[in-house]
Amino acid sequence: MKESIYKTTGLNSLSIKFSALVFLLTVLASTVIAFAMLALQQDVLIDQEHAELEQTTNRYARQLDNEFWQKEKKAISANQVVSRYLQQHPAATEHQAESYADGSLRSKDDLSAAFQQQQNFQRQPHSYFPQTQHLWQQLAPVLLEDFFNFYFISKDGFIRIAPADWALEIPADHNFRKDIFFSIATPEQNPARLPRWTPLYYDSIWQKWMTSLVIPVYVNDEFIGITGTDLVLDDIFADLGQISQWEPGRQAMLFDGKGNLLLDAQNSLQRQIAKPAMNQLAVGIKPQQAELHQFMQDVLARPSAQGQLSREVENYVASTARIDRLDWHVMLYHAKADVVKGLQDYRNKVVLLFLLVALIVALALQFFIYKFVLKRLTNLANAVQRLSHNDGEKIELDDRFDEIGLLNRAFARMSDEITQLIGGLNTRILEKEEAERATRKLSKAVAFSSSGIVLTDSALVVEYVNPFLLEMIAAEPETVLGKPLSLLFAHEMRFVGEDILQSLQERHHWRGDMLLQQGNKQFWASLAIAPIRDDKGDVSNYVCAMQDISFIKESQRKMEQLAYYDVLTGLANRSYFRDQLRKAIAMAARGYYHFALLYFDLDEFKRINDTLGHDAGDELLKEVARRLISRLREEDTIARLGGDEFAVILSGISDRKAAATIAENLQQAFAQPVRLAGHDVAISASIGITIAPQDADEEEMLLKHADLAMYEAKARGKNTYHFFSQELNDAANDRLQIENQLREAIREQQFLLYYQPKIDIRTNEVKGYETLLRWLRPDNTMVPPLKFIPVAESTGLIVQIGEWILWEACRFLARQHARGLMVTVSVNLSARQFIDQDLPGLVERILKRTGALAEYLILEITESMLMGDTDAAITQLNELKRLGLALSIDDFGTGYSSLSYLKRFPVDELKIDRSFVKDIPDDKNDMDITAAIIAMAQKMDLRVVAEGVETAEQVEFLLNNTCYLVQGYYFSMPLAEQELSRLNFSVNTQKISQKTIT
Repeated sequence: MKESIYKTTGLNSLSIKFSALVFLLTVLASTVIAFAMLALQQDVLIDQEHAELEQTTNRYARQLDNEFWQKEKKAISANQVVSRYLQQHPAATEHQAESYADGSLRSKDDLSAAFQQQQNFQRQPHSYFPQTQHLWQQLAPVLLEDFFNFYFISKDGFIRIAPADWALEIPADHNFRKDIFFSIATPEQNPARLPRWTPLYYDSIWQKWMTSLVIPVYVNDEFIGITGTDLVLDDIFADLGQISQWEPGRQAMLFDGKGNLLLDAQNSLQRQIAKPAMNQLAVGIKPQQAELHQFMQDVLARPSAQGQLSREVENYVASTARIDRLDWHVMLYHAKADVVKGLQDYRNKVVLLFLLVALIVALALQFFIYKFVLKRLTNLANAVQRLSHNDGEKIELDDRFDEIGLLNRAFARMSDEITQLIGGLNTRILEKEEAERATRKLSKAVAFSSSGIVLTDSALVVEYVNPFLLEMIAAEPETVLGKPLSLLFAHEMRFVGEDILQSLQERHHWRGDMLLQQGNKQFWASLAIAPIRDDKGDVSNYVCAMQDISFIKESQRKMEQLAYYDVLTGLANRSYFRDQLRKAIAMAARGYYHFALLYFDLDEFKRINDTLGHDAGDELLKEVARRLISRLREEDTIARLGGDEFAVILSGISDRKAAATIAENLQQAFAQPVRLAGHDVAISASIGITIAPQDADEEEMLLKHADLAMYEAKARGKNTYHFFSQELNDAANDRLQIENQLREAIREQQFLLYYQPKIDIRTNEVKGYETLLRWLRPDNTMVPPLKFIPVAESTGLIVQIGEWILWEACRFLARQHARGLMVTVSVNLSARQFIDQDLPGLVERILKRTGALAEYLILEITESMLMGDTDAAITQLNELKRLGLALSIDDFGTGYSSLSYLKRFPVDELKIDRSFVKDIPDDKNDMDITAAIIAMAQKMDLRVVAEGVETAEQVEFLLNNTCYLVQGYYFSMPLAEQELSRLNFSVNTQKISQKTIT
């Protein structure tokens, strides 16, 4: 029977066998492709794991670093509260502590405890027991939210700590100065008074490994102790352990910058070091994986090549990140075998499934070969195939009275019906396919859009999220679908959800910027919501489009940073300071707010910049900024206005005493030298202070007042502070008025020269004159020289005035010589004139133009003008002497001349200052000094002139000491030129007197 079947259906048997062979080859090829894809998927899994580990370690390191910074700021604030409290709240020395047999004093309340050796307290009683008990009731609950404990240790061994256990268990003979958490903050170890984190150490009382943030406490610039806060290492490890448990198989490792391993999976310092001693520093634990330990050492040696080094680890996926504030490093690692373990199980199941399918298919083929090989079925199959392809040619089928014939007849009827339907179906199919193509295009456009797309129902419940948005928020579809749209918003933006619903009900759309968050990822997006309506016009859904604008927000933040903060120091800049000042003035105008404005610059900053370089100057400005931040409160505004100018707005300061205390505190902050370019540089500041709104209630006036006060502080010797007063303002206004009038006086030639005679007391003859400047205003009022000469010198107008004096003096000298009076004329030079390189040339031109004889012209200079740049001064003097004129040192004895320099100066005359002459003969010291100056001048072959002679006794003393040239009111006051001709002197053997001015 089998042979008959094979003979009648040979062609069909070959076809079926060939089909079976193709099918088996397809199964084999699919299996090979599946294995190749699995291998590729293995590499992808490892790369994904590496990226996730790197992102997790970096995020955790940044988070922990920020937490340390926040804790540090809270500890600094607490330290400042303790310092101010101990300074401002003195208490009686009676203590509330209990004496113990071991020689200690201890006290305890519900929050803290205190301890001190009894002999130390008796040697130097203090009030810390009651003071700190009250203060710790307020501070301890706040500090213990972030730290394991909070304590104060004085320099004489007193401690107040919360929780109380440590002070109750500490041995009576404990020496705090050996504790790392005390010694690191002493003035010897921390002269800059900065907060410091200790290395990791063991506390045998708490029986924990910990690190401490220690800050020195100074009261009235005296070191009295430290405040400290501890972080327990196990708490940090607990957070790190939770991160490593986010994904099964991941493990965490923590090590410091010296390569000491602090945590490796479940192995820690607490477990491996059995009995550490008090203050023992952490030296690390023994690593469990040599390959990871080598990777750790390579990362410390080459931190910039971390990415490449992590790829070289053979059996692990690993990533590290640095915790900057403590110089720690966190590492997450995952065995590669564990990463791909699930993929290996999946591969085995795929292989088994393919083998099972191949076996079933083979058995099925064998069955159909034996059962369905008849030609009738082949014809029927061909007919069905042609019908399915809509082939118009028909195959004749038999209509025997058996099952196949019945099937053939049924097929014929069905064929007719199908033929009738095909025409209509083809039309509908074409329409449907066109609609499906359009739908697919729209679906792909949404799915592959570069914007995040969300479809919600009418209540803003998420129904669809495109892949781009899932990638943006780093979430899986199941975490978003079926949830309210507002769950995508950051917590602080959740309140906007109600506004969005209200806006959609009123305007049917909403657009704005939104802060999105999913897990730990947070970013800004531009969100637009529009309705989708059904055939009836009702809102059935909403479509939401989101675009990541984090880079725009970051750019805005950086622009604000550049606009409002100084790039070098990080302090507020001039623009931001002005804004804050205007706000403070506006609040003060309401009557319930006061503030002080400090304006200062650094003394001798230009000298430091010129000698050590601009880089050193920049480092100095940064250090000044750091010290200002550490000494001032968070609510105070600190700004760098430019160069070395700084300004501070002190909030809530209403009296000068409080402002003076802060100014003194700032000067103490500057007292510590700064290390610049290998040099210890001393710095100081001159500070001007004004109080608002008492001194002024306008921005410009406040700044002007502070600036005036600062310059007054500089004028008083620098390194001090000065408050604004109305006298300063009046003086500044007078100075400005005088300056303006001086310029007008120069233009209108309102100056006069008066001449005071020099008398030879041996012959009572006039030997010369000293020119004295007078300013006669148009209203015939005379302005005293002491009032306008300093203004002229500071503004530089003295140069123009001095040139006019030289011209007038030389013209006067020429007129006197023309009358046959061979007298000399002395002209005082200002410091600005003397350093002018063009002075010799100017004097030479004036002498030539006026015809005055150079040997009768005397230029007077002061000692201070010569003692700056001595070599330059000598050069200038020699250039003037080359013209043939004489040089005189005025006010001799009041400066700081050195005799070694004096003998190098080419001068002809010394003028004894009137301060030595006026008390002769009553003051023997003045008489001795004057006699010594005369003797010295004669030994150096110099002419001597005494100023300020007013009595006959003074004349007699000078005559007896061989000083023959004098000038003063005894003979004549300064006179105008037209009055000089009426001078008449006579000599009496007993005394010399001015007879008359006829």
